[in-house]
Amino acid sequence: MDHYANGTAAEGAADGTKLYTIGDLAREFGVTLRTLRFYEDRGLLSPRRDGTARIYDPRDRERLSVILKGKQLGFTLTEIRAMVAEERSGGGPGMNLKLSLDQIEDQIQHLEQHKKEIEAALAELQTRRAGLAAAA
Repeated sequence: MDHYANGTAAEGAADGTKLYTIGDLAREFGVTLRTLRFYEDRGLLSPRRDGTARIYDPRDRERLSVILKGKQLGFTLTEIRAMVAEERSGGGPGMNLKLSLDQIEDQIQHLEQHKKEIEAALAELQTRRAGLAAAA
């Protein structure tokens, strides 16, 4: 089975399902191979193997999209794993982050606090930079 060796998406078995290599998904989503292997080690992705090659199906691709959306929204991998696990048990047609109103409110509060801390750090650094520039 050498049809994955070229590093590009391959057609699946008789059903025509599109399959993806680790390189395909890394390029598409702008992540490293290491990141994808890390997500696999953490149980977030479960590609099948063809020898040493990892082969991802559309469900894996969709799951990666959800994982990355969760990271973008500031959730931890533990929180994302729980959300993805809830989604898997739901058996719905498409994956999405299953967020409750409480989770959304908590995350907004967390991110607002983080934003304040970042703004304070930036203000201090800008003050120090101005002081150093004036002394030069």
